Amino acid sequence: MSGTRHLHVTRAARRRYRLPEAAFGLSGRVGELDLADAAAWAARITAGRRGSELPAVTPGTVAGAVALHEAAHALIARLAVTATGEPTLTAAARAWHEAEPGAPGAFWARFDAVFGAAAGVPDVGAPEAAASDAGARTGEGAGPVLEEAWLVARARRNAALRALHELFEHDEAAGGAWETARGVAERALAAVRLTPEARADGAGGRPPDGADEGTLLWLLTLPERLEPTSLVGQLKLAAEAWRPYLAGAGDVTLLLRAADLLREEAKGGGGSPGKPGPPPPPRPLALAGAGRGPANFTPDRSWMPNVALVAKSTYVWLAQLSARYGRRVRRLDEVPSEALTELREDGFNALWLIGVWERSRASLALKRARGQPDAGASAYSLHDYEVAADLGGRPALDDLARRAGAVGLRLASDMVPNHTGLDSRWVVEHPDWFLQLPEPPFEGYTFTGPNLASDPRVEVRVEDGYYDGSDAAVVFERVDAATGEKRYLYHGNDGTLMPWNDTAQLDYLREDVRAAVKATIEHVARSFPIIRFDAAMTLARRHVQRLWHPLPGEGGAVPSRTRFGVDADEFERRMPREFWRELVDEMTRVAPDTLLLAEAFWLMEGYFVRELGMHRVYNSAFMHMLMREDNAGYRRLLKTLLAFDPRVLQRFVNFMSNPDEESAREQFGAGDKYFAVATLLATLPGLPMFGHGQVEGLSEKYGMEYLTPRLDEAPDEAAVRRHRREVAPLLAERAAFAGAESFRLFDLLGAGGVEEAAYVYTNRPGPRGGATASLVAVNNSPHPVAGVVRMSAPFADPLRGGELRSEPVWEALGLRGGADGAARLTRAVGAEGHRLLSASEVSAAGLRLELGPYEGQVWTVTKETAGPALPPSAAPAPVEGTVVAAGAARGRGYDPRLAGDRGASRRRAARRRRR
Repeated sequence: MSGTRHLHVTRAARRRYRLPEAAFGLSGRVGELDLADAAAWAARITAGRRGSELPAVTPGTVAGAVALHEAAHALIARLAVTATGEPTLTAAARAWHEAEPGAPGAFWARFDAVFGAAAGVPDVGAPEAAASDAGARTGEGAGPVLEEAWLVARARRNAALRALHELFEHDEAAGGAWETARGVAERALAAVRLTPEARADGAGGRPPDGADEGTLLWLLTLPERLEPTSLVGQLKLAAEAWRPYLAGAGDVTLLLRAADLLREEAKGGGGSPGKPGPPPPPRPLALAGAGRGPANFTPDRSWMPNVALVAKSTYVWLAQLSARYGRRVRRLDEVPSEALTELREDGFNALWLIGVWERSRASLALKRARGQPDAGASAYSLHDYEVAADLGGRPALDDLARRAGAVGLRLASDMVPNHTGLDSRWVVEHPDWFLQLPEPPFEGYTFTGPNLASDPRVEVRVEDGYYDGSDAAVVFERVDAATGEKRYLYHGNDGTLMPWNDTAQLDYLREDVRAAVKATIEHVARSFPIIRFDAAMTLARRHVQRLWHPLPGEGGAVPSRTRFGVDADEFERRMPREFWRELVDEMTRVAPDTLLLAEAFWLMEGYFVRELGMHRVYNSAFMHMLMREDNAGYRRLLKTLLAFDPRVLQRFVNFMSNPDEESAREQFGAGDKYFAVATLLATLPGLPMFGHGQVEGLSEKYGMEYLTPRLDEAPDEAAVRRHRREVAPLLAERAAFAGAESFRLFDLLGAGGVEEAAYVYTNRPGPRGGATASLVAVNNSPHPVAGVVRMSAPFADPLRGGELRSEPVWEALGLRGGADGAARLTRAVGAEGHRLLSASEVSAAGLRLELGPYEGQVWTVTKETAGPALPPSAAPAPVEGTVVAAGAARGRGYDPRLAGDRGASRRRAARRRRR
């Protein structure tokens, strides 16, 4: 038998499916899996089964079967050796021959008649070890035949390889000789004990205990026993359990690459493309390096902490302004100045214009081909970073920026760093900058549709399955019109669902690509002081590798990329630093007055601001958890960050909706729940971001291709009035709430324990002149809550080297004037109300709070000037919906039960009694 082992398929199956020649097996010390051969085998087998009840076969299934077979061979070769150095199965074959002279040779001949070998590969018995030679007569050469027979028998019984069983089945399989051979091999493998010395990794340790455990047979059959129906599971288990006993990494790589390929296939595809929401990545990736390294924050400029941002889908907004003002508003310089003033009155000082850049004509053609006659091109499929001509170009933007600045509005824009449009200027002029292949990655891809390129230098076609929704291919075809050269460029992809089929993915292992993107960002910064980076997490090094150049065992995110993995050392050489860290450092030097904002998920938020240096990062947990009323979970997140590094909190972008999500009205309603969460949005540390139509109470989610609204909606005037009454004043005072240095979070201790639905926190400085602090209390639940706050959640104190400490509520409120210190609380928004607090009594009894369903209260705290001492008094009886300070001073002529909206009638009655 040859030194290279091969997956054996019956001669009959090879003839039936006309399988191509393929030398699957070990090559020297490193196992190499030819995925192209696996794909060819799978295609021929599936084609040959059309019209039958036999299942289709995928390349991953073929690759998985080969990987298990080859790794098992490697394991047997290393462990199944006698004390004299003889292969264990060779010794077993000789013993079989001695017990039954000629039996091994006869079985050898039968095996060869059924299986032979793939074309071009020597048959088991020819010529060097033919069944007629001396080895066969004595059984000396039959050891490898026993090994193959046992492995083929295992494959034939493996439920995870059901689709391939036909390749191994034959009429003689149930014969006595075959069962005898299998039994001889199995007993020999069961006699091989695993010892610490057998481990190739030198780790030692005791083998498993038990009658059958701790043997080579136990180890070889472990994956199938624990994962009987999952081929991916068997491959992963084999890699984990067999790795310590394999001398080289190649065998394990074989297993992991096959598992990656199966994961790619399991992702499927089809349907129309789009940008899906960001589900969590694999758990180990989510936890690795999530901001736990040395802090390297980028300092804010003076204006940055106070930003309150509102988003507008530019074309939709212009259409709405046209309807509202009764005149044409199609260009940026036609936006009424009154609309800008109104945004400032709503509390905003920054305007995010979504979709101002010149968009891809190919994207527009694709939208129309998919039956969307009213659609435009996607705002994230860009031709180039020039202001769209139909919006008035750069002069119109300059005019809008000038008028916006006059009323105190800064402009923000998107930058899409990981991909361009299909027919972008870079696709035409710099095709090498994109991830690509010289041939389609899958045999079934065809590109016969219309040319989508408007530039005569190239032709661009998407895969045919796009047009009928049968597939969403991972590549598109680019043809050089002058030479006829074809390239297959990858679409943008974040690995969560399907490709973005109107985009082309840039190759971030290229230094020239990274330099070009940085230069483009500097260009954008000359027009916009705030830049939002789309899907920024996909360009973190760990995700560039995971998505596009995966290590063994980490593939499967983007179909076909498993075969193009790059090892860790090569990846490090080609992308030695984080792109975002390089960019931030460069922008700090050339454009320091630009606020850099990252859309990043996958639990990388802390990493992006704390180590990569982004000024701000999306905090999607705010929207998702508060909408679901997972208050305990969100408060736990706040506490975790406070204990780790509170500065991360002030770098968050909090929001109740964003362009990829349903509207705030759809998620939170337009009543008390919405305004309770909006109060949190306006008063928590970080940057509050409001969605398009959120203030107006509109329910439509505006797609990235929308040019006009598709629902006939009018602003909810009651919602607008309430926003201006309760939320806008808080946004106007962002300096009071934006920082986290003095942010203190408290538990509300009720009769039954902590009231998790209650968010109680303080911050300094206060939002009014002379104020020492602010106090916010919000109930995000439909049930009233009441209790006392005493001591803050632990926070890392940077002044004490990150030491954890807590702060009593009286100190957090600024009551540091000794036992007789006092402060006045005044309602910042909503109904008028105030109360007096005594430092000594608050320190002794805590601060009592009562909140109705979805009620929010915001108070400013000012120190009282010197006056008569405040006598002790009993805490008043709780009144629903009020804030009561235990022991508050009635001696000053003030009853705290008279505060709040529900206390109005009591206040009037009290005034009458005093008269």
